[in-house]
Amino acid sequence: MKIEKAEVVVTSPDRNFVTLKLTTSDGVTGLGDGTLNGRELAVVSYLRDHVAPLLIGLDPARIEDTWQFLYRGGYWRRGPVTMAAIAAVDMALWDIKGKVAGMPVYQLLGGASRTGLMAYGHASGKELPELFDSIRHHQELGYKSIRVQTGVPGLKSI
Repeated sequence: MKIEKAEVVVTSPDRNFVTLKLTTSDGVTGLGDGTLNGRELAVVSYLRDHVAPLLIGLDPARIEDTWQFLYRGGYWRRGPVTMAAIAAVDMALWDIKGKVAGMPVYQLLGGASRTGLMAYGHASGKELPELFDSIRHHQELGYKSIRVQTGVPGLKSI
């Protein structure tokens, strides 16, 4: 199996999410996040123009070798743009490895380390009665922590 295609997707809500999609000769795809808010287009260019061509034909199972090649192979190293791009490749390769192995990546990396976590709900409303209804709804859903956000009464938007 070899890497056959590397696509960079920039999306939502403006252009701030950078995703790398690698496709292998066996049709397995892997996704990796290369988001670097405020410098996303630099990461896009680095991935498309410099990194993607280097990946074509490589064995996706050689994750550490690929990481070392990308990290040590370039003259300019360790900046946020380079590291965001390398992170996207690393994640996409692990995603492929997990799919080939038929297990989630966290299992490949040693398994779960906790049985649960605290999460919060986001209650909101334009006016106070709507806000309180939203808070009660989140309490009924079982949230122990609730982020509360309301509009300013009388203003159309904030």
